[in-house]
Amino acid sequence: MDIAVSRSSRVDHSAKYVLRKLPHVTALFWALKIIAVTLGETGSDEFAIQLKFGYFACAISFLVFFLVAVGFQLRAKRFHPSIFWTVIFSTSIAGTAFSDLMDRGIGHSGTVTKNGIGYGPGALILTSLLVIIFLVWWRTGQTYDVEKIATLKGEILYWTAILVSNTLGTASGDWFAHGTGLGFRNAFFIIAGIMLVLLIAHYVTNINSMVLFWLAFILTRPLSAAAGDSITKPVSEGGLGLGALWGSVALAGVLAALVAYQTWQIRRHPLDLLPAPTNRLTGEPQRPNGQVVLAYGPHPDQMVEASKSASR
Repeated sequence: MDIAVSRSSRVDHSAKYVLRKLPHVTALFWALKIIAVTLGETGSDEFAIQLKFGYFACAISFLVFFLVAVGFQLRAKRFHPSIFWTVIFSTSIAGTAFSDLMDRGIGHSGTVTKNGIGYGPGALILTSLLVIIFLVWWRTGQTYDVEKIATLKGEILYWTAILVSNTLGTASGDWFAHGTGLGFRNAFFIIAGIMLVLLIAHYVTNINSMVLFWLAFILTRPLSAAAGDSITKPVSEGGLGLGALWGSVALAGVLAALVAYQTWQIRRHPLDLLPAPTNRLTGEPQRPNGQVVLAYGPHPDQMVEASKSASR
């Protein structure tokens, strides 16, 4: 007898679940996030500054790249590491270009020009925009828990917040390095220290885990910006002098290897299911944007087939 069919007699077929679209927040998640956004920083610098495409052209091009990538992510029915981390990378490279365009002005200068508003004002504007996004998110009734997002509206809010936070990270990272006179390396160590405090707070305090997550998520962008600048900028400016091109190549190789590892890991140990989503404020059921399945089957493909079998 087919295992899926035999199990169907022992479960409640009215209980529907959803395949996860977003990964669990683990050490691997943070490692991939830092590398992906650091690559976005160095890649944007290579195109905008070294190849002299300029911030405006890069911002528009990378925005299109982001929209295409996030379109694939929103249409997917389950978590695909290659798609997910491509979107994260696209938010970083687009956010870097938009931040530099706003702060430094039109052109390809590596410093603030008369057409730019500066790093401090840029960071303040983007912080205000991010606060507005979180307020809107709260009013929609979508969950703030990034491991339990299972609706199209919730995922759109998630990606919007990530795009803005990565844009903010570029401005705040540049402000730390230039506006305070700390330099790239000192800024990196200070931000890393703040993130260590957040990690300790996660284990020894009762502070809401999602508050700590978003604070850490935002801070990984200036951390990555400082790290990217430390790798690519000249020694005279506090960097290692590798250049944007070779720094980007090295980061891309590490990112590809870790994404391949996560893909292999997911195939061996599929992510657990999410319950069918409901509105946080009203309790009303919501339309899930992942594949709806039954609560059995050792592999997502078997879960889907079991669901089809039970519906016949």
